[in-house]
Amino acid sequence: MDDAVRAALDRGGLIDITTTGAKTGRARRVEIVFHNFDRHLYISGMPVPSRKRGWLANVEANPRLSVHVKGAIQADLPAIARVITDADERRRVLERVARAWNRTDLNTMLAHSPLMELTIEGYPS
Repeated sequence: MDDAVRAALDRGGLIDITTTGAKTGRARRVEIVFHNFDRHLYISGMPVPSRKRGWLANVEANPRLSVHVKGAIQADLPAIARVITDADERRRVLERVARAWNRTDLNTMLAHSPLMELTIEGYPS
């Protein structure tokens, strides 16, 4: 991983992720926002009480995915996702996500927002 890719990951923003379908086994690519807090990479989503995102179900079934950095800097990076279910850790991270998104409904986010941490080989070092 070169310095330009590291710098893109440092900023956070829009990426694509490709997961493996939990039921189909097929590659599923979706555009999503990621956050970088203290050089840890997180993906969350808006709270939707009544449905689980496909990408989250896919990651729960198979945590290996690809991260596609887009824009001026482009890279396809293998990654491993860890779904965050621990209440204290969810609160610590989602408080920061809520601030980044100017949201005031933290309790709703805690109850209904997906949250995972990405590990990408070669990042952050």
